[in-house]
Amino acid sequence: MLRLGFPVIGVTDVPRAVAFWTAALNLVENPEWARDTWRTLDHADGSGHALGLMYSESPVERYPRLHLDLVVDTTAEQEAEIRRLIELGATKLDWDRYPPNPDFVVLADPDGNPFCVVDLSVAPSG
Repeated sequence: MLRLGFPVIGVTDVPRAVAFWTAALNLVENPEWARDTWRTLDHADGSGHALGLMYSESPVERYPRLHLDLVVDTTAEQEAEIRRLIELGATKLDWDRYPPNPDFVVLADPDGNPFCVVDLSVAPSG
């Protein structure tokens, strides 16, 4: 039976990506599949795989068709997490596609891959 695995992010510096994403999402590196060009990151509580990091030479897409949404429950939490992620090496992107009154902020990981921090308290479904 086909199942969805976990997202994989292409990166140019695998150790740097491991450091960022483990700190950003409280993940741990799984040594089982570790290679120079691949790392699997697991949930720290042991509940399974969360994210794959794969070496890639392709350029970062300015407007990727697929990206990660990281979610928080309040505006204060969103602001605090954005500050924390920037301290870890993320950058705030000059995003030109925000809708009026966005519930998200677009950041990029240290490799430049865009991702969003979404405040569920103001999200359309929240």
